[in-house]
Amino acid sequence: MKIVINGIHANLRFSAAHMIPEHESCGCIHGHSYIVDVKVEGKRSGKHGFVADFKDVKDIVRRICNEFDHKLLIPLRNPLINFTSTSRAVKFEIAGKKYTIPEEDCCLLDLESSSAEELSRYFASTLFKELSSRYDISSVEVCVNEGIGQGAVYTISR
Repeated sequence: MKIVINGIHANLRFSAAHMIPEHESCGCIHGHSYIVDVKVEGKRSGKHGFVADFKDVKDIVRRICNEFDHKLLIPLRNPLINFTSTSRAVKFEIAGKKYTIPEEDCCLLDLESSSAEELSRYFASTLFKELSSRYDISSVEVCVNEGIGQGAVYTISR
């Protein structure tokens, strides 16, 4: 059985800035109003026969959304970004452009990119791990939309 949560209607969203280093149009800092859609598949279990409680799913996704909201998303493992500091002020260089951003304005991610593809993988992996400790989950699918109708989907399953 599968449960589905529509991010627009469930208010699973965040606004954030990011950049895709050395990309022709996305290489500069720009932002999106992201919407996160979720599907969770598994066996119905427990007292109420849920695949997973909608509240639990939304709480996890909202926590991540809140961490990202109104921040500059910076991937720490991107080989095109040369960091000189990540404390107090995040200082880095990309293709000769130097940036200094207050640490509190940044969300440093253990990712290679802040693309919709990588963000969907991050949400799905985190959600799968946390839900699997409470429910009999077989897969989690997350779509991170960079606006209505444009997003990336990642599915993780056991």
